[in-house]
Amino acid sequence: MNHDSKNLFSLSGKVALVTGASRGLGRAIAIGLSNAGATVICCASSKGGTAETEALIKQAGGISHGLAADLSDEVAVNKLYQDAVALVSQIDILVNNGGTISRFPADEYPMDEFRKVIDVNLNGLFQLSQLAGRDMLKRKAGKIINIASMLSYSGGMTVPAYTASKHAVAGITKALANEWAINNIQVNAIAPGYFRTDNTQALQDNPERCADIQKRIPAGVWGEPEQLAGTAVFLASAASDYVNGHILAVDGGWLAR
Repeated sequence: MNHDSKNLFSLSGKVALVTGASRGLGRAIAIGLSNAGATVICCASSKGGTAETEALIKQAGGISHGLAADLSDEVAVNKLYQDAVALVSQIDILVNNGGTISRFPADEYPMDEFRKVIDVNLNGLFQLSQLAGRDMLKRKAGKIINIASMLSYSGGMTVPAYTASKHAVAGITKALANEWAINNIQVNAIAPGYFRTDNTQALQDNPERCADIQKRIPAGVWGEPEQLAGTAVFLASAASDYVNGHILAVDGGWLAR
């Protein structure tokens, strides 16, 4: 397919659904997609949770809507997708960013916490991908972007559920790409390195651990959420039409060290 090089990264006329868009990486991604021309449906776990993100998008001249859903609840995820489609008729871009993390030593890890992390980070992601994928298959077009992690590659400490879920996110990304690429649906993932977000606050608050992480990053600094926006735009746009099943690390060189 030929594309005007000037419009390769344009998302004009596209609609994106971004989960976990209340703050951090999700907010940065939602704003980045809007700046590229997309209408963005922002989703959070609580009603009104994306109000600030929506306001920022609208202040910049973009179009945004807000929805809420507990991603661990199958009924709620189904309703989220149906409500989104009712708002905009179709979802062209799905960004599965919503997630949770719990920290306990492995031998003390509560099973209810383990199940919660898996339900949100993995099961909710698959269900939403399946719902969007069915419609994308009918149109033979679509972009799905999953948010993986550095813990898609390594084990981490005191986060066995999160690590398990993010390894699985990388696997599901490849599995869906294998089935859906033939129908012009690109399924890829972004693996963020160490970014300054609520998710990494415990690490940032530990002076020794924070310094050790920063020393290992070749760029020499933690990432800021806005530095992930361009990667999301790339994977959501025509510029990535022949990229499929890929886990793209945005890590300041962490994996290269």
